[in-house]
Order: sequence, then structure tokens, then C-alpha cells
Amino acid sequence: MKLSIIIPVYNEEATVAKIIAKVKGVNLPGGLEREIVVVDDGSNDKSPKILGGISGIKFFQHTKNKGKGAAIRTGLEKATGEIVLIQDADLEYDPNDYSRLILPILEGKTKVVYGTRLKTLPLVFSGKRRTPFVSHYLGNSFLSFVTNLLYGASLTDMETCYKVFKREVVAKMRLVSDRFEIEPEITAKILKAGNKILEVPIKTKPRGYDEGKKITWIDGFGAIWTLFKYKFVE
Repeated sequence: MKLSIIIPVYNEEATVAKIIAKVKGVNLPGGLEREIVVVDDGSNDKSPKILGGISGIKFFQHTKNKGKGAAIRTGLEKATGEIVLIQDADLEYDPNDYSRLILPILEGKTKVVYGTRLKTLPLVFSGKRRTPFVSHYLGNSFLSFVTNLLYGASLTDMETCYKVFKREVVAKMRLVSDRFEIEPEITAKILKAGNKILEVPIKTKPRGYDEGKKITWIDGFGAIWTLFKYKFVE
């Protein structure tokens, strides 16, 4: 059985080689074969040059920047594994969590696993233990609440990067989002099709906007609209 790891990239010259090295080095459970599918989404930094020099990956390029959703959709088209995992190109998420994310699928407990950052991260407003990016924490919690309300789920972190699923779950889905709305679109369509999503706690090291973080509060409004839209269409 094969695991396809899809890595969308946009201007990540500082981290992309490091994260791919981590992905290559992590031990996979169940003797899984590894396929790394990297999609550069029209980067204007050194990311394409760096990726062109890395062996052992399937590398695809967009001629212009279209958005994370477009890169993920290209990755899904090119991936050939029975299980698919989405990995960001920065260092916020730790590939050492792969085994814990994949095992429930290999054991037949579920077809979809999300890695939750919020289940084990306390909300602290001040002091040395202050939660990083409190506004993002609250925003993600609210989006998860809306998702649960609309689709009868019990998610804590709908916006997580670490979404893992059997390919059959999304094989017939018509995904259309180009930007960050891909997260709620995938989630809405997975739940609407009757699939249960199992959450597994993961580690994370949030980065700041000065380090390349791209999602903003404006994208939250797009996520809410997407959740409501797919509740009533398709």
C-alpha cells in the first residue's frame, strides 16, 4: 500500500528542503510505500530552483500563483497512493506525527483522520504560557463550531493542515476551491458524504507573518461562506 504526501508550495525557500528531508526520513507504519508529490504554486522566490534539485519527489509547477486549494487539487490529480496526507511546506507541522495519523486508517477504524492542534493546546491570554496567535485559535475554534453545527460533527480543528484520508473518499469529489477555502470544502464534502472524521492530537510550532505565514482573518469569512454553501449545494 502507498501513502501519497501532497506538499503545496508558495515562496517557501527557507523551509521547503528541510520539510522534504523530514518527510523522507520519517518512519511509516505498516510497510507503507512513500510518494512525495510537490506542487509549486507559481513561487517567485528560489523554491522552484530548490525543488528542481531534490531527488525522490514528483515535482509539478503552476505557471502562476493560483492558491493553496489549486495546488492541493493538482496534487490529488497526480497522487497515486491509496492513502493521501496533506503537508504544508513550512515547519509548523511535524512529520513524526504521521504514524499516529495513519494507523487508525490502516487498522480500519476510519477512512479519514485530522490532526488537531487545539485539543491539547490550552487557551492562555497572557503570561509566559500565552497561546500563540490567540485570534487564530479563537477563529479556528469558531470555524470548527460552525462545521459541527452544520454537519453534525465533533471537530476541534477543522482548519488543520494534517488531513489524511483514503483516496477513495475524495476520488469522485468535485473540488473547486483555489485558495484556503479548500479546507472547509474538503471537510464539508467528506462529512456530507457520510464519512466520520477521527481527530488525533498533534504537535505544532506556529510561525509569524514575518516568517511567511499567509492565511489572514479575511480568509475566515471565506471559510464560513464555504461551509454554508456546501451545506445546501452539491
